[in-house]
Amino acid sequence: MSNEKLRELLGTLHEEIQKTDVDADTRSLMRELDSDIHNLLETSATENDTNSVVERARQLEAEFSTSHPVAERFVREIIDTLVKIGV
Repeated sequence: MSNEKLRELLGTLHEEIQKTDVDADTRSLMRELDSDIHNLLETSATENDTNSVVERARQLEAEFSTSHPVAERFVREIIDTLVKIGV
């Protein structure tokens, strides 16, 4: 269930990003986060792996905090879900 929620949130975040104007660095960070989360869901991740992905998500959340509040909300939900399931 939580894995499906993460995939759904990532899809929604991608849709939101497509509607907004974000810089290349932020898009790159988003792609890396997406890839990392999918890798976590498909493999048995260590706590360090999970912490690294959560930290990257927090960086993205900070990037979105002032200019993309809707995207920030989705990233925050992703972080909360990652922490809850302890991927």
